[in-house]
Amino acid sequence: MGKIAFLFSGQGAQHVGMGKAFYETVPDVKALFDEAESYRPGTLELLFSGDEEELKKTENTQPCLYLADLAAAIAVKEAGITPQAAAGFSLGEIPALAFAGAYSYIEGFRIACKRGELMGVEAKKIDAAMVAVVKLPNETVEAAAKEFDGVYPVNYNSNGQLVVSLKKEALKPFEAKIKEAGGRVLPLKVGGGFHSPFMDEAAKNFGRYLQTVTVFKPAIPVYSNFTAAPYEDDGKTLLENQINHPVYWEKIISSLGKQGFDTFIETGVGTVLQKLMPRILPESKAFSAETPEQILKICEELR
Repeated sequence: MGKIAFLFSGQGAQHVGMGKAFYETVPDVKALFDEAESYRPGTLELLFSGDEEELKKTENTQPCLYLADLAAAIAVKEAGITPQAAAGFSLGEIPALAFAGAYSYIEGFRIACKRGELMGVEAKKIDAAMVAVVKLPNETVEAAAKEFDGVYPVNYNSNGQLVVSLKKEALKPFEAKIKEAGGRVLPLKVGGGFHSPFMDEAAKNFGRYLQTVTVFKPAIPVYSNFTAAPYEDDGKTLLENQINHPVYWEKIISSLGKQGFDTFIETGVGTVLQKLMPRILPESKAFSAETPEQILKICEELR
């Protein structure tokens, strides 16, 4: 076996109840969640037993998903599995950096709260959405997007799966164009057109906020969505630019493969990142660690 990387889930896979099993069984997770609840009252109720529509709101999704992602990573580490690198998809980059020591766990929660708040404000200004385009080469999707105003390729998940942020008024004509080319359009469970110029103001305001916190160089490599390269001492700049620029996920995973990483554990929610692995690194092993039972199976597999 080569090296292990943790992959932290992004928005879209969130659901009520995520992280609860770790809260009930891992003391360090309970301590973090309780501290987060003190900072942002009502978070745990929404996380464990709230309304799905409320959870879907960006200002709620991001702090809740931050906790669920970090809880899974803490639980996997306590089970005896230590990664040599990490990456997080969109919001997932915030807990990835916390796990790698760029800031404390609770500081990361505060950062996630502010990021969600600012992106939520901008999402309400523009009626936008995100859709995944599948079954087409990325170049075909890029060419189709250029034919419309307010349509931006943003998440480069793998060749043949490219997420687009777009104004909702452009959705039907864009979808027709994609179908004509032989592709499919799948809506995502997010509350705005992220990683695009729709988020320029959020990025600017987030950059101002980050000047009030300290971001250290991570103790292990954490790969940036914005550059597809590891963070150095440029954390604040990378975090600001991540909000309104594309996520180069396929490049990140390919880079990790070239560095000898062949085992990937999705720490957080769902299996989106795990399922992308065969498309990017077919020879790699990929696991999901959303529950204690899944972590037991991973330990058995890697023993």
